[in-house]
Amino acid sequence: MRTENLLLRPIQPQDNPAVAALIRTVMPEFGADGPGFAIHDAEVDTMSAAYAPPRHAYFVVEREGRVVGGGGIAPLQGGDPSVCELRKMYFLPEARGQGAGERLLRQCLAFAREAGFQRCYLETFASMKQAQKLYQRLGFEPLCAPMGHTGHFSCDHWYALDLTKPGT
Repeated sequence: MRTENLLLRPIQPQDNPAVAALIRTVMPEFGADGPGFAIHDAEVDTMSAAYAPPRHAYFVVEREGRVVGGGGIAPLQGGDPSVCELRKMYFLPEARGQGAGERLLRQCLAFAREAGFQRCYLETFASMKQAQKLYQRLGFEPLCAPMGHTGHFSCDHWYALDLTKPGT
């Protein structure tokens, strides 16, 4: 794992352009740039403001002053208030396979527990195989259908994690 030279920190307003560029670079790489994907969410350009309310957090992964990844937690739109969603977790190719995804996901889950959520939901798609392996390794279980009303109708894989179970 080469995470020692990566800084994990809460998003700042000055990170907005870099995070938007990250999302707009990574999603098309996996064929996720059409209708019904998070790339079209209004919050992409103003992530720091979108994750400023209570029970919201977005973290960036930085290497040598450059944002190379990010991911966040927010209440699930149109869902039970005890359920959060892991949102917009993406990494540039140079930051993949080095343990940064697991480190970021664990940080997001710790925040979710601190914020009082009991379950964490996420949406992804078939082409993001490495991400799905990570989710499953950390205890996320596949679902048969989406939860809430995220508007991401093009996602085709859904997972949830019980945050109240010890060891998750």
